Amino acid sequence: MTQQPPPAGPAGPPDLPDRVAKVYGELDLSTVPAFAGGFINFGYWAGLTGPTDRPLTEADRVRSEQDLYRLVLATFGPAQGRTALEVGCGRGLGCALALRECGLGTVIGLDAHPDQIARAKKANAELLASPDTAGRLEFLQGAAQQIPLPDGSVDCLFSVEAAQHFRDLPGFARESARVLRAGGRLALTTFFARTPAAARALPGLLPPYADGLDVPHVVDEVAATLSAAGLRQVRVRPIGEGVWEHYDRYMAQQPELRDEWPRRYLTAYETGLLDYYVLTATAG
Repeated sequence: MTQQPPPAGPAGPPDLPDRVAKVYGELDLSTVPAFAGGFINFGYWAGLTGPTDRPLTEADRVRSEQDLYRLVLATFGPAQGRTALEVGCGRGLGCALALRECGLGTVIGLDAHPDQIARAKKANAELLASPDTAGRLEFLQGAAQQIPLPDGSVDCLFSVEAAQHFRDLPGFARESARVLRAGGRLALTTFFARTPAAARALPGLLPPYADGLDVPHVVDEVAATLSAAGLRQVRVRPIGEGVWEHYDRYMAQQPELRDEWPRRYLTAYETGLLDYYVLTATAG
């Protein structure tokens, strides 16, 4: 996703497309008002309280972003003492939430962009230094298709609104299957095209697909890729009903966003081009 920043400049970090490198590097997407609180996701809004027509607040926005993580993390079931890896961790705020709320023994955040790793370490300096959590939170630079961890080293692997950037989904799937222990769980959430025809149409509607930031992966093809890598019990759950309408309503209420942000995601959802999904799978 992008707020239509200027055209990409010089090439960024290795293995990252220029557009991705620029948006998550010098432009720092986490500072854009659309992503209040520093998370970078559309959010899951099903937990909203109060009148359905009330104005949506920045607190609602932050809660929606946190709740998307909670929705994903809940798919792991009891996680006490387990080791978890987030692929595409950004500023590491989801890693911190997972560590605080899920009873995990260790959480590792992985991101391909060095600037994001630096931000994650800064944003979570207190947790990294606290006697209660020191050694239980770690941030590593690395690509989704080449995870710098040993075989069978994690119990839970999650990725929140990052896979739309992955150019090598088969590589990510193979690496996920490799680093997960037998019986370990994968949970992936982001927006995908519904059909191959929709994937071809999306760049004409949404700038992030046209400018090379996002890739219009087809959801059934993503699920098949996970299965081909040896992951079992692959399940696909659409959750767009709890994402798109409220996100668009929040954008419409922000004067600095409603006329600049590409708000045609709701249109793409309503016309059947894309949806938001949670995909889960089991290793071994």
